[in-house]
Amino acid sequence: MVVTAVPARGTGKFDFSGTGAARVGGAGRLVRYTVGTEQGSGVDPEDFAAAVHATLSDPRSWIAGARFSFQRVPAGQPSELTVHLATPGTTDTMCAKRGVRTRGEVSCRGGRDVIINLKRWQLGVAWYPRLADYRDMVVNHEVGHFLGNGHVVCPRKGAPAPVMARQTFGLEGCVQNPWPYPDGRTYVTGPAAPR
Repeated sequence: MVVTAVPARGTGKFDFSGTGAARVGGAGRLVRYTVGTEQGSGVDPEDFAAAVHATLSDPRSWIAGARFSFQRVPAGQPSELTVHLATPGTTDTMCAKRGVRTRGEVSCRGGRDVIINLKRWQLGVAWYPRLADYRDMVVNHEVGHFLGNGHVVCPRKGAPAPVMARQTFGLEGCVQNPWPYPDGRTYVTGPAAPR
């Protein structure tokens, strides 16, 4: 599908997935989450929910560390986390309320909310040739913040980029990597980013 234009702003209201999915990851604290897309984004909440589930259920995602497992639940059921897909304008508004400036370009996490910027979801970034890989990275990155992980930087030139690095802004000499545990066993990280 070719995306010609990303709407700058939607209604500010969200449609939430009415479906759940099986728990993924057999160990660690269970995080129940819901998924919604902004009205006017042009993205069906069930399609976005399936994409988020696919990322979090991958054996290279946060479940590889055996500290967390995930289960998507239908809207209206108790959950600890909500993953939103929002237009750039709404992302800015929602993230600003959580103390994060996104300038219409990036995503954020605040409290129990992850807000994925529709612009990045649809267009990715140039150094991620495969959009699906960028989408995996941004979901893992923002959910990683919810799980308590801060920003880190590239540890050395040519190394896989840590998923908690700000890969949307660049790779700092690292190689693109959308996964916390790219081999399914070893957590890839780097020095803490300057504040």
